[in-house]
Amino acid sequence: MGLNILGAGVGRTGTYSLKLAINQLELGPCHHMEEVLHNMPLHVPLWSAAVAGQPDWTQIYDGYRSAVDWPTACFFRELAKEFPSAKFVLTHRDPEKWADSFGATIYKLLAGRDQAPHEMRAWLDMVNDVIAKTGFPAGLDRDGLIQAFIAHNDAVKEAIPASQLLVFEVKDGWEPLCTFLGAPEPTEAFPRTNHREEFWDRVEGKI
Repeated sequence: MGLNILGAGVGRTGTYSLKLAINQLELGPCHHMEEVLHNMPLHVPLWSAAVAGQPDWTQIYDGYRSAVDWPTACFFRELAKEFPSAKFVLTHRDPEKWADSFGATIYKLLAGRDQAPHEMRAWLDMVNDVIAKTGFPAGLDRDGLIQAFIAHNDAVKEAIPASQLLVFEVKDGWEPLCTFLGAPEPTEAFPRTNHREEFWDRVEGKI
């Protein structure tokens, strides 16, 4: 099954809301880091191989029609070649607010991965490698994170043809997304979810 929609935006830019929106538009199933977390024995080795330069995109995305969030966002260049007709959505937010959110969630989680339960270690190591490859290695300060975030977004806009790219903030709601994807606009409110507390609940398996 080929992918029709790919998210190039990194975590903490509304990627979970975008996943829910894509599924609601019946353009899924949509792959997200949550899928990896829920099936680590299958997905972690596949993504670790991808980071090492040996991706099996057919197996990684088996059963999915779309994909957002990390690890996908790390591989936007490779995926643009693999799926040349796919549409890309670059979720975006204020860089300073993103750095604060990322620093309080994903970056904090990775900084303490040596103390994580054993069954989480391989997943966390893979996530750390993916995020470092995307341009966010361990040890960046707030300004460094902001600069890396801007650099990633600029790289996406440079690599993906404008006709295939939507730069999107979830606060803009359904209209720009549905117009870009050629989908009818739902009457329900656009999904807004995955605040910081919810992030930790997902990681800890509470939801």
